Amino acid sequence: MKPASVMEMQPGPKSATTGADSNYPKPMSEAAFHGVAGEVIQMIEPHTEADSAALLFQLLAAFGNSIGRNAYMVADGARHCLNFFGVLVGQSSKGRKGTSWNQIGRLLTRVDEDWVKSCVTSGLSSGEGLIWNVRDAIVASQPDDEGEDEDVIVHQGVDDKRLFLIEGEFANMLRVMERGANTLSPILRQAWDTGAMRTMTKKSPAQATNAHISIIGHITRDELRRLLNQTEAANGFANRFCWLAVKRSKCLPEGGQIDAVNFDGVVDKLKCAIEFASNAGEVKRGETASELWRAVYPELSEGKPGLLGAVTGRAEAQVMRLSAVYALLDCTSVIGPAHHLAAMALWSYCEQSARWIFGTQTGDKNADRILVALTEAGVAGMTRTEISEKVFQRNLGGDALGDALHILRQAGLTNLTKEVTAGAPSERWHASREVTN
Repeated sequence: MKPASVMEMQPGPKSATTGADSNYPKPMSEAAFHGVAGEVIQMIEPHTEADSAALLFQLLAAFGNSIGRNAYMVADGARHCLNFFGVLVGQSSKGRKGTSWNQIGRLLTRVDEDWVKSCVTSGLSSGEGLIWNVRDAIVASQPDDEGEDEDVIVHQGVDDKRLFLIEGEFANMLRVMERGANTLSPILRQAWDTGAMRTMTKKSPAQATNAHISIIGHITRDELRRLLNQTEAANGFANRFCWLAVKRSKCLPEGGQIDAVNFDGVVDKLKCAIEFASNAGEVKRGETASELWRAVYPELSEGKPGLLGAVTGRAEAQVMRLSAVYALLDCTSVIGPAHHLAAMALWSYCEQSARWIFGTQTGDKNADRILVALTEAGVAGMTRTEISEKVFQRNLGGDALGDALHILRQAGLTNLTKEVTAGAPSERWHASREVTN
């Protein structure tokens, strides 16, 4: 079997149409709709305006959360449980992002009503608040009747550490993280990595171990590009998320006929898969899947420049987790070729989505402003002096300007030529062909 690279997947018919935007991701490959997950999407899709990419990812993420931390993969000695962070990114507020969860949530209520009622929530605003929802018991030393100190539970812990967060206003979460003392970003990174979360502040004694937290966010592309700052892109917050471009898939003025669909068969399959996966233990690749993995690993693990590279920097870990979920949905703890290819197809869509969302942004505001100006200048380009005067009105120091130009050149987004003058050579900067095309 020929190993499929990230960009080789054949498009399937189930994702939203691309419309007039030529940079929008191609429809998701049919390979991503493997197994019972594909059956579910095929049954829901005709009766909703939601994007199939959104339906699929949320179903996989919900399954990964519902099974808890007893199913996992191991890489470089680290345990990867199957909790996902994902953001559905629309061109506008009409991307039917919320509708997609309504359809999945309704089905999962039949599969595991207790999980939906107890573990699905929203309103993420601080790291301390997140920890509190999945906290361990808090023990403090207090004097007993005889004046001797003894350990007393002052706050009961939370027994069920699964938490599935639907953040319909992901922009609010990004705004919260801009506050200097907010701990949400580092706590979320801990949640994705190990599920062991704590802050270093004395005022927040709560901590959590074995937490199993998943996030689905909704945001428009313009909001995301404006609010995701350089720090969150660079510190590993952004690359713990899968980014999915979503849009309205069709127009249904009268709505669909979802109530007429018989989901009994897939409900039974999902119940069986959850029961199996909840005690599956370590998930491993079979021999053929291992060969496929080795073939694509160099490409997945290779860093990319700019903001795109920053937000897709955990490609290998995301594919690994996705492939395990596909296997468990088939009630097996051995990843086969179909599971690997399904994960690769979904990740390919995420990577294309990230390219559409972030384009040639670097994550550095000064560099991005310069790149816009150079693109508009075309073949004429701009000198350093022109950049300083026209872009920053001479309000940016020489060192900061040099740093921004260095970022652009390292990312391959600009070209530099030297012009002979009566004095020192003059630098003229141009946007690279990749940007102008």
